[in-house]
Amino acid sequence: MQYLALFAIVFGINLLPAFGPPTWAVLVFTRLHWHLNPVALVLLGALAAMSGRYLLARGARHFKGRLSGRMRNNLEDAQILIERKRVGAIALFGLFVVSPLPSAQLFLAAGLLDLPLGLLTLAFFLGRLVSYSIYVTVATLAEKQLGSVVGQVFGSPWSIAFQVALLVAVCFLPFINWRRFLDRSPKT
Repeated sequence: MQYLALFAIVFGINLLPAFGPPTWAVLVFTRLHWHLNPVALVLLGALAAMSGRYLLARGARHFKGRLSGRMRNNLEDAQILIERKRVGAIALFGLFVVSPLPSAQLFLAAGLLDLPLGLLTLAFFLGRLVSYSIYVTVATLAEKQLGSVVGQVFGSPWSIAFQVALLVAVCFLPFINWRRFLDRSPKT
């Protein structure tokens, strides 16, 4: 029953576009208080996070249809700009694997830009398997010291300000005339 509750909590948190606690912190908290199997904890956490983020991106993609024609054109130009450059596509894939940025805003942007969600979600899943494994292992080894660290992460003013800044950046994506960058960008 605890594993099902964990899946539901992590899945729900990863549906949030902002201000949800980091999944790694939930997994560490769960490891410290529920003493679940660490391998199952990491696998379940990564699967739930991946599923939630995928649906978040799909929701953003659905929302895109409600934007004005000019905004949709701007987003399409941004998509072309990203996909045109091989280096940009590789960097985007890498960003989803090892990004230190909050992933909600990455998935919102990916949904709005019609980027390949299957590939990006797989990259996210693989990256989270590694990072969650590290966090859960450290939590298991240093159980007593981590309680205060996890508590500080949830309400840090810097964390909140960073989330707001990234949300603002995602909200501005449709308003930027990406065509001017597209016209200057050589095709590679």
